Amino acid sequence: MDVRITPPFAPVESHIRDDADTDTPDARFDDARALLRSTPVRLVVLGVVLTVLLVASAAVSATMVSGRQATHDRLLASIEPLASAAQNLYSALSVADAAAVTGFISGGLEPEAVRSRYIRATNEAAEYLVIAATGLTDADRETAHNLTEIGRLLPVYTGLIETARTNNRTGHPVGAAYLGEASHLMQTELLPAAQELHTRGVAAVEDTQRDAVRPPWLAIGLLLVTVAALCVAHAVVSRRSRRTLNPGILVAIGATGALLCWLLVAGLASSSATERAIERGAAPLADLTEGRILAQQSRTAETLLIARRDTTGAYDDTFETNMARLGNILDEYGRDSALEAGAEAVETARSAHDAWINSHARMVDALVRGDYAAASVLAVGAGPGESTARFVALDAALTEGIDDTRTELRDNEFRASRTLAGLAPMSVVLLTVALVGVWVGLRPRLKEYQ
Repeated sequence: MDVRITPPFAPVESHIRDDADTDTPDARFDDARALLRSTPVRLVVLGVVLTVLLVASAAVSATMVSGRQATHDRLLASIEPLASAAQNLYSALSVADAAAVTGFISGGLEPEAVRSRYIRATNEAAEYLVIAATGLTDADRETAHNLTEIGRLLPVYTGLIETARTNNRTGHPVGAAYLGEASHLMQTELLPAAQELHTRGVAAVEDTQRDAVRPPWLAIGLLLVTVAALCVAHAVVSRRSRRTLNPGILVAIGATGALLCWLLVAGLASSSATERAIERGAAPLADLTEGRILAQQSRTAETLLIARRDTTGAYDDTFETNMARLGNILDEYGRDSALEAGAEAVETARSAHDAWINSHARMVDALVRGDYAAASVLAVGAGPGESTARFVALDAALTEGIDDTRTELRDNEFRASRTLAGLAPMSVVLLTVALVGVWVGLRPRLKEYQ
């Protein structure tokens, strides 16, 4: 049986004054003040405040979640692949230069394997150049400039190499000059531009991950305020109406609370996955990529040491400096027990690294003795104990480690994005339900004053 309780505040219509009394300003002020203090007006104001909070919560939650998910998707679709393409572009250019110098050292007609490696590397460089240019915007002017320079200079480089190769096959000494010019172009123009591309790509990945790693605190905080306001509103309405429960406002509290819990759990889970992508994916990937670049620079220095019969020690110093840095990277990686991805490949790389240093030392000793033939065999020979095999083993191990850590990065980024899937539209749905619940809960109370 529905028992109707007389509201504690009298309806507005009961405050009726004589015509003479309502003509004065004081009387009109008193009427307005009475109206504002009346229960219906207070309930309407309460409903408007809750509406504003719910609409603001829906807008902020949907915007932040969809923006966060779009950031993860953009990283997976374009930013990270472009950084990987830049690293592969640098690698292809470096391999092409080392293969060209190796072919020159071989004298006459270079081995077919060396020639094939050079052609494959130049083709890959052209392919990765196109991939790296995909998705550029007007804001990527530095990146576009570097790509344009590489695209412009790569045909010049290959032309110089072909000229050097032709003269070398016919025994003309001028071939060495063309090779030197081509190598200088590669070392001073092409490779620095490719390395800057890679550096900018890595920085873009890191910046994007930093933007995505923070939980959506603003949306969470606003939802907390909204839930608290709904609870206060329920207490006020229950006290005014002398009824313990208000189903409409309780539905609003439940819907908003459900969204708050979902957003809190999903936001923290997404941030955790992103953190893991940084610590176990992006950071070790950057280290291993740097290590591979150092290995390729060392190989180039080693081949140029033989090709130019350098006696200044400059190329040997470059080799030793780069290999020492590479050794530190591999040692630091091995000491971090949390890095599971690529750990086995890094152990293989450390063995190949040490073996290459020993092979290089034997090559330098032969060169110091004046035994150029023996030094050439140790530097570019096909034997399993010579520098070529050691470098190939090291590069393959580093490539495997890079692939493993890149997979770790992408898997965690995908997990971070998937955790947020569906949350943006559901935040609008749940808060719409809450908004309807508020006014459904207030409507019977307002009707009591009609």
